[in-house]
Amino acid sequence: MGRKEDNIARAVEVMHTRERIRNLAIAAHIDHGKTTLSDNLIAGAGMMSEELAGKSRVLDFDEQESARGITINAASASMVHDIGGEDYLINLIDTPGHVDFGGDVTRAMRAVDGCIILACAVEGTMPQTETVVRQALKEKVRPVLFINKVDRLINELQIDGAEMMQRFEKIITKVNKLIHTFAPEEVRKEWQVSVENGTVAFGSAYYNWGMSVPYMKKTGLNFKDIYEHCAKDEQKALSKKAPVHQVILDMAVDKLPSPLEAQRYRIPNIWQGDLESVEGKAMMECDADGPLSLMITKIWMDTHAGEVAVGRVYSGSIKHGETVWAIGGAKAERVQQVSMMVGSDRIQVPEVTAGNIAAITGIRSAKAGVTIAREKDSVPFEAITHYSEPVVTVAVEPKAMKDLPKFIDALRGLAKADASLQVSTNSETGEALLAGMGELHLEITVYRLEEERGIKVKVSEPIVVYRESIQSENAGRAFEGKSPNRHNRFYIEAEPLAEDVVQALREGHFGDGNVRNKDSKAVGDKFAEFGMEKNLMRKIFAISGTNVLVNDTKGIQNLHETRELIIEGFNEVCKKGPLAEEPLMGVMLRLVDAKLHEDAIHRGPAQTIPAVRNACRGALIRSGPVILEPMQNIRIDAPNDVIGGVTREVTNRRGVIEDMPIDGGTASVIGKMPVAESFGFSNDIRAATQGRAIWNTENSGFEILPRSLLEKVVGEIRERKGLKPEVPGEAYYTD
Repeated sequence: MGRKEDNIARAVEVMHTRERIRNLAIAAHIDHGKTTLSDNLIAGAGMMSEELAGKSRVLDFDEQESARGITINAASASMVHDIGGEDYLINLIDTPGHVDFGGDVTRAMRAVDGCIILACAVEGTMPQTETVVRQALKEKVRPVLFINKVDRLINELQIDGAEMMQRFEKIITKVNKLIHTFAPEEVRKEWQVSVENGTVAFGSAYYNWGMSVPYMKKTGLNFKDIYEHCAKDEQKALSKKAPVHQVILDMAVDKLPSPLEAQRYRIPNIWQGDLESVEGKAMMECDADGPLSLMITKIWMDTHAGEVAVGRVYSGSIKHGETVWAIGGAKAERVQQVSMMVGSDRIQVPEVTAGNIAAITGIRSAKAGVTIAREKDSVPFEAITHYSEPVVTVAVEPKAMKDLPKFIDALRGLAKADASLQVSTNSETGEALLAGMGELHLEITVYRLEEERGIKVKVSEPIVVYRESIQSENAGRAFEGKSPNRHNRFYIEAEPLAEDVVQALREGHFGDGNVRNKDSKAVGDKFAEFGMEKNLMRKIFAISGTNVLVNDTKGIQNLHETRELIIEGFNEVCKKGPLAEEPLMGVMLRLVDAKLHEDAIHRGPAQTIPAVRNACRGALIRSGPVILEPMQNIRIDAPNDVIGGVTREVTNRRGVIEDMPIDGGTASVIGKMPVAESFGFSNDIRAATQGRAIWNTENSGFEILPRSLLEKVVGEIRERKGLKPEVPGEAYYTD
């Protein structure tokens, strides 16, 4: 039996010993070396050849990833690590660092208990490192730190030992600051990382060596040895003395929690059910004999097996051939295969038990974020909230009409696999709108349609998705919306919501959708914590994205009968605002009065919905409507002699430069820029700096579009959507 086969057999054996399982993710900024490190860990554990480690990238088994040299899918792999004669099973999930794939990072964090934050010794922590650390801590995932590319400090930058320590100190301080800011209060101190307590390691994933204080104590190696090996270019010898997989997997086993320990504090954070119930207790205890509770974090396509759903088993076990429910699905479905993941291999097993990561096939209604259980009405896990919303859209259609059914099917699969991709299709024309996190995100999606599914497509120029909002409130000046038959009238007032409330809505703090009567008191109390009027918010009807509808009426007869229709009208306005039919954001609409016909036949959907829609849109027009445009934080590093070209490019694109630190021969431009101006930026910045700039961007929310551009932008959007060029005024909605 080869080493790999032997390891697979050991992995299957240790899978049932929960205290010896570690579920980990590696999270970092793009190009800081995550996939290279993952490969070395897998190779070290005997799952691929050591010569190829760091070069072949097992987890980049997607051709597009190998071609671009970046990780797009969060792939997973299981491996066995031996400490003192005891086997430990490490389930590793590799995550993308590129901002466009942040959704995958959020989902990966739900499946793991520990996270290796990877920071580059030369570049330090970057904006995207902060984002992924924040996502990990929000999911109560415990971090440790690996400082990579240390060889470059010694060989390229010729830094001496003392300065190297200073650099490490700076990175560690920054990471601890992030932990202090974003970690749950009870673990802020305990989760701080330090060299002394063994939660910081450093090394070079590319050259396959690593070091930590516990490993130094174990082997007698010291800083001086490392420095000399690098300076004399003897890194191969160093990798034999201090293999990176040994150092990092030792740290993971020693410092990161097992599912048994982690689920006690993670379950209350990610599951809203009764913790004293049978299901609650089984999850808290990670009980393999309890009811099945599994959360899908990723779906990917296998050419032979179809859709493979990968997820974390929190309690019970998932067995081959049994029937389960994807909560929210239409029917129970049969599990065809159950497997463990090893790089691009799926190893079939009869069952996967609590505390592990499983890959299953046959569950057609599964998608990322869905809970799998044996009972139809089990309490699902908390929805996964994404920090970024889709901000760029392209229209895609198949070149050949005969591909239409295949095309629509493929889009459905892509949307399932990637929850941060929004797909809407027009089944008559075959045109689909794809909304994603950025230009690259959509490019990759189109590539997947063409190369993996073999469908040639036409793609429009990218379109920016704006948001609509208001600046003032129209309290006391309710807008009247009449039904077409004039028998029903609704009076609505609008007001903008505070920034912290909008953020909490975006993070799913109050939930989403219709608020049932029995829940409205609790939801209202949550709003009151943000300084909103408790009694008013307890009368909440619905939440749509970052907008809320409140019933501020008293004693209106038959209102409860039209409640669903009123919400329907509100939801339509949230999807399409009055200025340019872009989504509405950060607004509270209050129903302050209504006059309803006593006969239900005269207040059906055809009467109520248009009346509410008009009342909402009129109230918004009356409240100083604005367009919000998506912005990106940017950071560009370039040599001092070409930095002038960088600042010119940024300011020409309505960018704002907030800081320009200079470090030796390199200058950085830090600031923000509208997404609308960012298309083609990569080519222009290369040209302006002769290809010597490194840059990264991160979506940073929305800002009000300058008034001078409002008319032009609104006009362009309306024209593109085939609407009349002029924005309807209040009079339009009173008829």
